[in-house]
Parts: sequence; structure tokens; C-alpha cells
Amino acid sequence: MLEYFAGHEHAAPIFLVAIFFAATVLAMGCVLPAQNIFAATGILAVFTALTQTVGEKLHVPFGPFFYTENLGRPLLYLVPWPIIILWPAVILNSRGAVALILRHRRDAPSYGIFSMLLTCLLTVLFDAALEPYAARTHHFWIWETQKPFLSWYSAPWFNFASRFLITLILLACAMPWLINKKPVTNPPPDYFPLALWSGAMIFLIVANTTNHLWPAVILGAIITGAVTILALKNSRSPG
Repeated sequence: MLEYFAGHEHAAPIFLVAIFFAATVLAMGCVLPAQNIFAATGILAVFTALTQTVGEKLHVPFGPFFYTENLGRPLLYLVPWPIIILWPAVILNSRGAVALILRHRRDAPSYGIFSMLLTCLLTVLFDAALEPYAARTHHFWIWETQKPFLSWYSAPWFNFASRFLITLILLACAMPWLINKKPVTNPPPDYFPLALWSGAMIFLIVANTTNHLWPAVILGAIITGAVTILALKNSRSPG
């Protein structure tokens, strides 16, 4: 693994993806049993690998794109391994940030559905901040979007709609393992997922600033600021 990073031109961002995923899994260990963590992350990783592979080979449902060697070789003839661990980490940390945002509504009957929908939204917004950096700057993947389609840094609009739907399906599959069967009454707020999600967004904001991708910078700053403020404000509620 160290030889891989040492000899890879784009080692730094790929290494950060690995750290991002590892920190996410370790943080989950504070609130969930080990078997739940392995099952949930395994489900998310496997389904991510399958959906992204189908997306690249058939151009459905994300649109026409292909991964480049900048992201590494495909794992088991599927997709490069950083992709397989990136999206589970994004989804799980988005869910953790949403738990803070909706903390004051934990006892509401609609909490579950709102939590899932808002998690999907944060995942899509993360994708919007990621696309300019990953596709435009590092060329980890290349979009082949035709001109008539509405796009964001070459990513077609239906990529984000599909990301929302795929995330919803992944959450539905992994949700039984993400629920603590022995919940603690009125647990303290867990800020670590928010820190990971916001930290990753800040990294993308800085990287997009360095490359003068100003629309992405502005969008990323607005999203990160709004999510952080809402999460910190609502997390003070006892629920």
C-alpha cells in the first residue's frame, strides 16, 4: 500500500480518501457495535461498487463518463478502490451531520424520512463540490456530456438526481445496521461526523480556490456554512 502511494502521481488526494474512510469507521465505533459497522460499511461499499461500475459501463444512471488511471486501477474489474470507500464515507458523515441538524425533531414521527432525504441532499451537495476538483482538476473521471444537456463542470444534471436516488436506496439497505439496538436515553451530540464532512468540504473549497473554480468555491462555502451553522445551532436542543 505504501509503495502504491509513493509511486502515484495523485497520491495525496487518494491518501486523504483512505484517511476519510478510516476516520469515519473509527468514529462509528463510539456508537455502534463492530458487527453493525462492518455490515453497514460493507453493504454501502458493495452497492457503491456495483452502481458505479454499471454507471461507467452502461452510462446509466449517472450519464456518460469513464474513470481514468489517475484514480488507480479497477478493483476486481469493477471501479478504482478509492471510489468504493469514498461514497460510503460521504453518506455516513452526511447522515451524522443531519442527526445534528434534526436533533430537535428526534421524537417527531417524520424524523426517519426527513433524515434520509436530507442525508441524500447533503451527499448530492458534496458531489457538486467534488466534481470540479475530481473531474476538472485531477481528471479522476471524464464526463462525455453533450452540449445541449444542462451540466455542472461537465457533470450532467441527472448525475445529481441519480446520486440522490442511489443514496436513498443505499441508506434503505444499510439502515437496519445503522440503528443502535440499545440506544442511550438522550445521548450527547456527536460532532465528529460533522467535523469530517465539513473538513472535506473545506478541503474542496480550498482546492477549487487554488484552481480558480469560483462558482464551485461560492457554492461550497454557502453549503458548508449553512450546514455547520444549522448543525451547531440545533444540536444544543435536548431533543
